[in-house]
Amino acid sequence: MKGKISYIDQNNFLIRGEDSFEEAPMYVAVLTYMGYGIVILFGYFRDFLRAVGLEKCHQAQEREEQKDFVPLYQDFENFYKRNLYTRVRDNWNRPICSLPGPVFDIMERVSDDYNWTFRLTGRTVENVINMGSYNYLGFAENNVDFLKTVAEETRQYGVGVCSTRQELGNLSIHEKLEQLVAEFLGVESAMAFGMGFATNSMNIPALVGKGCLILSDELNHTSLILGARLSGATIRVFKHNNMQSLEKMLKEAICSGQPRTHRAWKKILIMVEGIYSMEGSLVRLPEILALKKKYKAYLYLDEAHSIGAVGPTGRGVTEHFGVDPNEVDVLMGTFTKSFGAAGGYIVGKKELVDYLRSHSHSAVYATAMSPPVVEQIIRAIKCIMGVDGTTEGWYKKAMALSRAMLKRKIGIVVVGFPATPITEARARFCVSAAHTREMLDKVLQSLDELGDDIKVKFSRHRSSYRPELYDETDFELDS
Repeated sequence: MKGKISYIDQNNFLIRGEDSFEEAPMYVAVLTYMGYGIVILFGYFRDFLRAVGLEKCHQAQEREEQKDFVPLYQDFENFYKRNLYTRVRDNWNRPICSLPGPVFDIMERVSDDYNWTFRLTGRTVENVINMGSYNYLGFAENNVDFLKTVAEETRQYGVGVCSTRQELGNLSIHEKLEQLVAEFLGVESAMAFGMGFATNSMNIPALVGKGCLILSDELNHTSLILGARLSGATIRVFKHNNMQSLEKMLKEAICSGQPRTHRAWKKILIMVEGIYSMEGSLVRLPEILALKKKYKAYLYLDEAHSIGAVGPTGRGVTEHFGVDPNEVDVLMGTFTKSFGAAGGYIVGKKELVDYLRSHSHSAVYATAMSPPVVEQIIRAIKCIMGVDGTTEGWYKKAMALSRAMLKRKIGIVVVGFPATPITEARARFCVSAAHTREMLDKVLQSLDELGDDIKVKFSRHRSSYRPELYDETDFELDS
């Protein structure tokens, strides 16, 4: 099944459509693999020099009495970190010494031993444009007037709860947040958790287990993958946003059942994200819902990167596609991106949420959310809802881009192998409502200039300043 759904809203913005990612030319992929091959060969050669004592190894090593212990890490993981990652280590873990708002300050650091260790110079790189934080709506701020309610809740409740929700950590402000989240998303009930990553990894095992089947998009976040593995359920991965691949697996699951016994699966759970953070692609929600209903499966939707930032009123991809959120069995999201806080939530039917309150490891054993963080989320949601009374290349090339952008006082996030395929390293830009037009113009101008300097412009398409218009929905099915 191949589909294309697209139309233009009243402001002539294309708001639905297929993802289109232009692949790099073949010579780029070939040269990238060749570059990695050369670096790996030199890595083995340098490991040989270290083994015979001709080169010093700066990496922490096991003590002599631990030589017979089982290694903590796989051999290639150690090799990669020692010989490849160290070369570009300066692009990560940069120490920030200010609020990570639209701009921030970075503590300058240098290395005297080729990135094995770093030392701070005592100087600060100031006013770096922040294109690397998930501050989608600009709520990561320290404005005294805006944070008055957060300060008041801190005075009343303190900073830490020091107990779980099931013991002495269930505060009235927690229940207030959950009622507001349920109202905001238009569902029956909601439950909040102190950590977004744990919201996935600790709740999925409570929902599925042995005898269940999870169909997971190949580009799902690590927290979803970990939760699926911890559950003990059988996991099968379908191609990213590929409805033909998903339907084939659903058919096979229904027809064949469980391996060996061929009994019917206890549950079939489809796991997807609203927006995939590394690609920026949008889930094909209407089509997935159609398949879910056709094959009587369940749907788990992670809205970590879409809640607050997608949809006319920020209610996520369900609102974006005009879908009733109650059609999604499990709606998950985080408070770390759009809301400038921490934690996550799961919403849905009251029976689902009540079950998680007593069966989720994150609910039973984890400390309850900090009251000031809860109030920050409440403040942000009320602002979004309008009820607060205010009107308010590739790998080496990616590293070179990161360093060059920092010299221009622009901080970005770069991701490369092994987090991505070797030929698909990328730079990720997180746009915030707090950014000014001048900041974004500077980023775009710098990208344009550095794209030529670093030779990362490979597109064979001509630039077009006139958006392609669609007068009506165009939906084609190819059997």
